[in-house]
Order: sequence, then C-alpha cells, then structure tokens
Amino acid sequence: MKHLKDSIYQLIVETSTNLPPDVRRAIVKAKQMEDEGTRAALSLATIAGNIQSAEVNQSPICQDTGMPTFEIKTPAGTNQVEMKKVIKEAIALATKNGKLRPNSVDSLTGENSGDNLGPGTPVFHFEQWEKDEIEVNLILKGGGCENKNIQYSLPCELEGLGKAGRNLDGIRKCILHSVYQAQGQGCSAGFIGVGIGGDRTSGYALAKEQLFRKVDDVNPNETLAQLEDYVMEAANQLGIGTMGFGGQATLLGCKIGVMNRLPASFFVSVAYNCWAFRRQGVSLSPETGEIQGWLYKDGEVQVTDTIQSEEQQESKEVVVLEAPITEEKIRSLKVGDVVVINGLMYTGRDALHSHLMNHDSPVDLNGGIIYHCGPVMLKDDAGEWHVKAAGPTTSIREEPYQADIIKKFGIRAVIGKGGMGPKTLAGLQEHGGVYLNAIGGAAQYYAQCIEKVEGVDFMEFGIPEAMWHLRVNGFTAIVTMDSHGNSLHADVDKNSLEKLAEFKETVFK
Repeated sequence: MKHLKDSIYQLIVETSTNLPPDVRRAIVKAKQMEDEGTRAALSLATIAGNIQSAEVNQSPICQDTGMPTFEIKTPAGTNQVEMKKVIKEAIALATKNGKLRPNSVDSLTGENSGDNLGPGTPVFHFEQWEKDEIEVNLILKGGGCENKNIQYSLPCELEGLGKAGRNLDGIRKCILHSVYQAQGQGCSAGFIGVGIGGDRTSGYALAKEQLFRKVDDVNPNETLAQLEDYVMEAANQLGIGTMGFGGQATLLGCKIGVMNRLPASFFVSVAYNCWAFRRQGVSLSPETGEIQGWLYKDGEVQVTDTIQSEEQQESKEVVVLEAPITEEKIRSLKVGDVVVINGLMYTGRDALHSHLMNHDSPVDLNGGIIYHCGPVMLKDDAGEWHVKAAGPTTSIREEPYQADIIKKFGIRAVIGKGGMGPKTLAGLQEHGGVYLNAIGGAAQYYAQCIEKVEGVDFMEFGIPEAMWHLRVNGFTAIVTMDSHGNSLHADVDKNSLEKLAEFKETVFK
C-alpha cells in the first residue's frame, strides 16, 4: 500500500485542523441557544473564529492534540503490523510539521519522546470485517476533557441526585452527574459517549466508541434513543454553559451504547469530549492505501456567519494589563471584567509549578503573568521559535501549587481555563491576584495574539511543559476569580448543583 502513509498523514492533518460538519452544526445550534452579549455568546464567537482560522491556516484547532486513537477495520489478511509501522511514521511526520503537539511522555521519568511515539502511543483498535476496503477512524481527544472521563459502579450515591440503582433510572442519574462534574474544565459545551455494562476496561472502550457516531444520528435501540434525547434536554438545563461561564448550552451531543456485564458488576462509563470534537475517518483502498472517501464530510457548514462579529465584541469595555502589574490595578478588577493583555507573559504547567516550589525562577515574575499553556511550537531555519497553537490548559491541576507560587514570586495574574479551587482563591485574595479564564480550545485565536517568542527555559521538560517567554498583543480573557474572594466557577458549580437536584425523582422505570 504505497499511498498509505500519505493518506494517514492527510487524515491526521484534517482531524487536527478541520472540525467535521456534524460538530459544526452542533456549535451553530449552541449559539442559537444563547443570548447576545453574554459571556457564553462571546466565548462562542471566539470559538467560531478559531475554527475558521484553524481550517484556513491548516494549524491545530486546539494545542492539545491529545493521544491519537485509531479505530481501524480491515479485510482478512491485511498486514496490521505493517499498517502500524506506517501510521507511526505519519504520526512522527505530523508532529515534526506542527500538526500535532508532542504528547507522549514517559510515565516514570517524565521525558517527552518528542514525536508522539512510545509504549502505548498512539492507540490502535483493529477489527476485521468482510468488506473489501479499509476504514480508518481517528479521534484526537485532549487531556483536559480526558481528565473529566468518569466511571460509576452501581449502586452508588451521587451528589445532588441521591441513590442511583442498578436500573435505567440509575444510569440516567450517572450520565447527568457526569455532565455536572465536568463543569468548564472539559471545555464545555461538550459531547459525551456513554458505555453501559462491560467490565472496567471494555466499558470505557465502549464509551469512546460512541464518540465515533455522528452527532445527529439516531440510536437504533429505542430505549437508548429516548435516553439520549432526555439527557440532551436535561443537561442543558443545568446552566453550566460554554467554558463553565453559565448559559443555555452545556451539552452538544450524547451517544450511548450497551453491552452485557457480570452479575456482580454494573458500570456506567462516560467519555467526555470538549467542543473541539476532532474526529475524522477515511475509506482506503486495500491494494494502494489511497483515500476512496471521507466518512464525516456531508457538506460544508460555516460557523462564522452565525456568530457575533469581532466589531460587536470590541464594543464591550475592557481593562488593559501589561506586566509588571501593580497590586492596586489588580484589586480594582472584579469577576466579569474583560481584560486585554499586552506585553510579556510566561507559560507554566505541571512540571514548572512543581519545580518552582523548591527553586528560584529564571526570570523575575514579580508583578508578572503566568499562562497555563502547552503550545505547539516550530523552529525555523534561522533557529527562531514560532507559535502554531497556544490555547489554555485546565488549571485545576495546579491547585496544590498556585497559591504558594503566587506568594513566593509576586505573580499578579494567572491565565488558564476551568477555574481553580479554594486554596488559590484565598491566595489571590491575600496577595492581590486574579485568575483570568481564556477560551479553552481557541488555540489559533490566541496564537495570533503572540507577536514574538522572546525566550524559553526548561526545554528539558519537553515543549508543552517548558517555560516560554511570549510577547503578546490584544490577548483577551475574562476575570473569573478576583482578589476579593469572588469566583464565577464556584457560583456556577453551586447553581448547577441546585439545578441537578431537581432531577432527583425517578423518570425511567
């Protein structure tokens, strides 16, 4: 199959850079649900522009290109060993060309392989079938939404919903709870795949398989079709909204599968996926490996025409920040304020925060800005680094460190997505800082705000975890945790829990 590598490379690029029509239709529908001028509507405007930019530039929609997962169906006799070898070559090439971020990390040493290859990476699921063609499906599911996957063992007690028994109504409660617990940390509004039954491993596999279904299909199982419709209606009454800012659109798709289980085990497994639902598939010739057709392309869907224009967004009053920022300036900000950042900021994720707890910073961070971000970077022939994608990562992972780092180095602003917890909130209040929520997944939008990469430290941590020195212009974010003890994330969590409790009574018998 002499064309297989080129075909798989095309599949990877298309998956990383171009959302399929069914996903786009779901995002357009979400915009129609929101009132103009709200935080949710403004976030969807940014998302829409980001989708368009990624397609035009053929650059990653989101900087976290996840762990590539392939579902492959082949005729009997296909050499799967050779297919794996060629697919890995295409993965390495796509990483080198900035279509994928290097995401394969040694679990013991923390070393990044640099090419997305390593034990268990990428993920392959092969299946033989009787058709005389090869079907390759690919999903790129980032770590932020992967961390919000959840598995329930029935019976159990669920916050807000009470007892979930070993029946259809217990399943219903688990699915609703899975949406609630994700909040904005999984880059809502999102999609969920649900696996009912199996064991712990096969249940999760079944849940992820559901994500390969089209958003607008109808479940052939009538009972599950009714449950999917119910979940969509109920979940969108929780008020979590885009990015967890509050709003009408919380869930964009729900797909449910079922398999038999052991008498002693009853698992409900949920695979949560962010709005940047990067899933594509191709049909290939078994002789040549050439692409014969695309599986999810059923017409063009434009999202920008339905979204609030940038000119409308710019009419909203904003506060300009440039480091070093004074404590007085920070304490004048409150939850809901929109800020525009010009000047220098520094990226910092898990490895950097852990390091800074016991070491000095290579740069002066007093009055500075830390951006929870693991960008996609490429170096040109002259040795200069360029940002290809640079959206925020989920901030809650830094909760054990953040308040201490703020105190130790005098940091005034932390940028990320999904919010942070009570320890960080107390630290912001005590030391005079704010948490700024950027739009998760909007990696092209924020990459365009970066004028220059002025330096980098800790490259030994790998590209995503290194400390990049970024000079930005017009970088927009929203204050969601201020220096006065207020947290939009805590408020939305509390309100959505109250709404979740309204679904406690039995619905399905």
